[in-house]
Amino acid sequence: MKFLVTGAAGFIGSAVCKALCEAGHDVVGVDNLNEYYDVGLKHARLAHIGHDLSFSFVTIDLSDSVKLNGLFAAHGFNRVIHLAAQAGVRYSHEQPMVFAESNLVGHLAILEACRHHKVEHLVYASSSSVYGLNDNIPFTTQQSVDHPISLYAATKKANELMSHSYSHLYGLPTTGLRFFTVYALLGTP
Repeated sequence: MKFLVTGAAGFIGSAVCKALCEAGHDVVGVDNLNEYYDVGLKHARLAHIGHDLSFSFVTIDLSDSVKLNGLFAAHGFNRVIHLAAQAGVRYSHEQPMVFAESNLVGHLAILEACRHHKVEHLVYASSSSVYGLNDNIPFTTQQSVDHPISLYAATKKANELMSHSYSHLYGLPTTGLRFFTVYALLGTP
């Protein structure tokens, strides 16, 4: 099976790429390699995936729909795991346009590419931040997420809504993952 993994140089993305390659799948990883997190660490994560013939990497900004559609056309992906996004709740207050471009326009470009290139399934990263002011713990998927308290959370909620619409309108199967705090042991890339 052929996978596209966005955010491939990130902590979760690089682990997903490695696991998919080890399971025998062909994987194309993409990342814009922005400087929000240490770029050297991103390169180390990519190197950790290995130089397996089943893995290739492309630097691309997902909001560039022309390049993104070219990538989809060239590779014929079966499934997409969309983990790329501009991170940083506090940073979203300082650079709102960066978040809109990356998290909204980039997500929409992925949805459009999946629709037009007949991708079988899209799995995408959302965030526990969508729960916002909800204080009913433990959180459940049935709880309201209509009160985000950061722009980052609002972009993740918008992504969930756009994905739901694409599933309904175009029959694109989507699964959103609301990640909470993600961490690793020391020494893990």
